[in-house]
Amino acid sequence: MKNHLNVIHSAHLAFKSLFLTSLLICASSCKESKKELITEVVNNNTISIDLAKQIDDCELQLEVIVPKLTDLTKHPRFIENYQTEWQQVDNDELIWTSGFYPGILWYAYNVTGNEKWKDEAIKRTEVFEDYKNITEHHDIGFMMFPAYGKGFEIGDKKEYKDILITSANSLATRFNPNVGAIKSWSNKMHPRWKQHITIIDNMLNLELLFWAAKNGGDKKLYDIAVKHAETTMKNHFRPDYTSWHVLEYDSISGVVLNRHTKQGYADDSRWSRGQAWGVYGYTMVYKETKDKKFLDFAQKLTDKYLSLLPDDMVPCWDFDVANNPKEEKDASAAAVVASALIDLSTFVEKKEDKERYYNAALKMLKSLGSDKYSGVGKTDSFLLHSTGAKSLGWEIDVALIYADYYYIEALSRLKKLQD
Repeated sequence: MKNHLNVIHSAHLAFKSLFLTSLLICASSCKESKKELITEVVNNNTISIDLAKQIDDCELQLEVIVPKLTDLTKHPRFIENYQTEWQQVDNDELIWTSGFYPGILWYAYNVTGNEKWKDEAIKRTEVFEDYKNITEHHDIGFMMFPAYGKGFEIGDKKEYKDILITSANSLATRFNPNVGAIKSWSNKMHPRWKQHITIIDNMLNLELLFWAAKNGGDKKLYDIAVKHAETTMKNHFRPDYTSWHVLEYDSISGVVLNRHTKQGYADDSRWSRGQAWGVYGYTMVYKETKDKKFLDFAQKLTDKYLSLLPDDMVPCWDFDVANNPKEEKDASAAAVVASALIDLSTFVEKKEDKERYYNAALKMLKSLGSDKYSGVGKTDSFLLHSTGAKSLGWEIDVALIYADYYYIEALSRLKKLQD
């Protein structure tokens, strides 16, 4: 009799779980939205994306993964293509990706208004406070701004101000006035280069400096950010506006010694995420400075990037291997550029440029939200098919936490435009 009752009880629990899951899915799919469908007609072709559904898909994924990610000493980094759950890595001062998961939670709160994502974001953000003193590398910007910066802006956590200013001051210690740029990596970690190393990724860390300068920090933080952007603009790009990944400068004279790559196919190849960092970086620098030279440069980088894309708007991991259909895609680059383009479309003056960049962003987001790239129902990430560093054998055709971050940021920016 007891066994019989246990069977009935188990069946009841299973039915209850299935019923609640069905309610959740129904609530998501049936949710009303004033701007549910965004439709544009370009050259007689219709671009339609269901923004509400793509946001709902992100929230459904978080409903699944947040209960799994309970260890505050670790953060999600990647999902290999034969797994479904995030591989977590230790919260370490050398791991540049630690700020993206709390940033995702802040944006989830922003686009849904659901307080539980704010509560989770606070919990995941505040474990990184000690990182405000990092001076060993430039990634403190990536680590702190998606977490504390978005917490300040989205969560109204004004108590994060001093932490962010301290973080910016720590980053500024790596500025070399002889070079006119912030040193990215340590030579001990990257012995191939003996002197001052600056990578294109560093452009995104400037946002932390700009933020601090206009929120009570020293004006020199603004000046450092501008100088770094000018030096990078001068030295880091080829005549066709494609980017090198790594530049080595003479630490005393500031002369460029070498132009290389670490994550692209070859030193002279066009690494797609490197170009994406440039598009995003210079769009952001114009946003902060309103200096038209940066807007003009952002457009040149963007136009070159768009000219190299395949029909689905998601690049191969390096543009110079894109002719091989067996080479892997990098959805993270597409997410970075989609987010940047939404901003860029509001900054440019010509109507045709506004429409061109906005429509390109819609196409990218439509593609990323499609069955080909969406992780919904397959794995715990928002997006599939990113590539971290194939040349090093790292994170090839995987889900990446920063791809998800820039994807939900792009959805948030698009929602703000629609609202």
